[in-house]
Amino acid sequence: MRDFSYLRANSIDAARQAAALPGAMLLAGGTTLIDLAKCGVTEPDTVVDITHLKGLDTVTVDDQGAMIGALARMSSVADDADIKSRFPAVSEALWQAASAQLRNMATIGGNLMQRTRCPYFRDPANFPACNKRSPGSGCSAIGGVTRGHAVLGTSEACIATYPGDLATALVAFDAIVHLGDRQIATDDFFLLPDATPDREHAIAPGEMITAIGIPASAAARRSTYLKVRDRQSYEFAAAGAAVGVEFEADGRTIKDLRVALGGVATKPWRARAVEEALKGKLLEPDTVRRASLLAIEGAVDHGANQYKIELAPRVVARAILKVGETA
Repeated sequence: MRDFSYLRANSIDAARQAAALPGAMLLAGGTTLIDLAKCGVTEPDTVVDITHLKGLDTVTVDDQGAMIGALARMSSVADDADIKSRFPAVSEALWQAASAQLRNMATIGGNLMQRTRCPYFRDPANFPACNKRSPGSGCSAIGGVTRGHAVLGTSEACIATYPGDLATALVAFDAIVHLGDRQIATDDFFLLPDATPDREHAIAPGEMITAIGIPASAAARRSTYLKVRDRQSYEFAAAGAAVGVEFEADGRTIKDLRVALGGVATKPWRARAVEEALKGKLLEPDTVRRASLLAIEGAVDHGANQYKIELAPRVVARAILKVGETA
């Protein structure tokens, strides 16, 4: 780890100004920044400490929705009684992420800014070709060991999977990222690799996440996050699904449906085709399973990750049917 300057911001404006400096990076929980610095992926010139900024760690929930401060800890949000009752998928996504120790340190804003766990990206010494680290150098993952890599949203430049759980739930329920002077839909905040795989988030120099807003909805209130992984703790998703359902008065006809996938794409993946296919339909297992196959439209495997194309629709169907059991 090379030397760097340390700056402790005393206001949001000061933090944003410092973040605009070349080579500057923000420090909140530090669980991602320190990790990437240790493996040589990130080498900041200046670390801007925002951990002491006031008013960015609050969680407010009312009839309009939730407003979660960027510095709120993952564990605090997961345990918030109003989040658990009105946005259960958000709470479930959080408590299934990482370990208890990391959840106690990591912040909501930092969680959205986490970078891929692709082993080729995180090992510059042995795999110098990585378009995320060095645009134009190539993708070591293509032709390599790909069991954990994406099958949706990939390009010839990158097949790295987006690793987070929380963002999957946020995308499902149309959450908004607050960046100070502007706001952006969570779905638009995360970028596809395309020609610029090194740019993962729609955030400009001098901007920082201040809060996440989640609009209230009946679908969000009756929601869940289902995560399938190789082991039951401290593991990233092989496939995950955030699902919310609103029923008509009969309690079986789907009025509104939200579906987003994690663990299978280069960004949190909204499965709108599944949503549209099931709206107005009775919630019946066979109908749900057929519609869930639409979740992987356009999927492309690279050998060892082919199983995700079969797994993802099953996870979606299980999540939808699980929510239906609570109707």
